[in-house]
Amino acid sequence: MNIQTEKLQIIDWIIALQDNTTIEKIKFLKDNPGINKDWRDCISETEKQGIDAGLLDIKNGKTIPHKKVKKQYNKWL
Repeated sequence: MNIQTEKLQIIDWIIALQDNTTIEKIKFLKDNPGINKDWRDCISETEKQGIDAGLLDIKNGKTIPHKKVKKQYNKWL
């Protein structure tokens, strides 16, 4: 597939987008070409809060071992 075809497919995808978060990320990329930032600077505040909450849970020992979760949900897997 050539670059022109790929660009047209991306344009079609963007036209159909209804997700504001994705549109905001695309606008950020457009407004900041070649930006060399840490990935954390490129995610939403909601995403950052979720990651921080997870890290705090790990720090506080609020985790469940994978084996235990797998055993608990095995009937659905």
